[in-house]
Amino acid sequence: MSFPDITPRLRAQLPEFRGSLEANAATAPLSWFRTGGPAQVLMIPADEDDLAYALQRIDADIPVLVIGLGSNLLIRDGGIPGVVIRLGRAFADIRIEPDCRVRAGAAAPDVKVARAAAEAGIAGLSFLRGIPGMIGGALRMNGGAYGGEVKDVLLEARGINRRGERVRFDLASMGFSYRHSDAPEDVIFTEALFEGQPGDRDAILAEMNVITEARSSTQPVNTRTGGSTFKNPTGAKAWQLVDAAGCRGLRRGDAQVSELHCNFLINHGSATAADIEGLGEEVRRRVRDTSGVELEWEIKRVGIS
Repeated sequence: MSFPDITPRLRAQLPEFRGSLEANAATAPLSWFRTGGPAQVLMIPADEDDLAYALQRIDADIPVLVIGLGSNLLIRDGGIPGVVIRLGRAFADIRIEPDCRVRAGAAAPDVKVARAAAEAGIAGLSFLRGIPGMIGGALRMNGGAYGGEVKDVLLEARGINRRGERVRFDLASMGFSYRHSDAPEDVIFTEALFEGQPGDRDAILAEMNVITEARSSTQPVNTRTGGSTFKNPTGAKAWQLVDAAGCRGLRRGDAQVSELHCNFLINHGSATAADIEGLGEEVRRRVRDTSGVELEWEIKRVGIS
């Protein structure tokens, strides 16, 4: 399917926009599941000023969605109406600052931030090695892994809201809880400032290697997956509930619950987004029937069916 081309309308609204606009852009390459219909418009702003300019001037009736590395994302088969924004290299800088601080753009991969901190002898950010995404996504969902969460190291986050206004959040105003932030949904994060502690470079790198090995041995890395599918309910592990419900290895077409880690769904090649989401809903039903627990999706599902 395809959407009506609204790029002429956008270009009329944004005569000074310096980034790129693409109508009916393929989104499957932008998601680790490699599924999904087109984005009505894919926008890549040139820099922060360009992003603020665009958000201020795009008509309010046009929906706007930002996506990152696509590691925790399921794009539905009907595609995404409106404007999909992807932040590029201008938002990926990583800078080491005094007092064990690391400033990172929202498009910087979490693993690169962890490595930059390690090389600078800054401890406390190694857990980011275990999160396969970008800093913007980690801010939005209080990303965490291997004993650490963003809330443990964040000093401040900056972003731009739907009105094109630059906004700043300290740790308290982010309202972090488990895999959640209270930051307004219309804010597109552009930068984060983290604070660690002095550490030994070699020891930190060794800790990161342990995380890498643990992921490789317990999770289906290098596959078409979206990472952890369901949030851990209070006092329980999602994977254990899925396993107890007999869902390990369960398939729907080319979509499968991972045999290695059953809180991961896998696209073996030709699964549609509907196959993957339908499989996830079947898992939720079976868990609810066997344990009474209502699993909550951790993967963000966007677009139309």
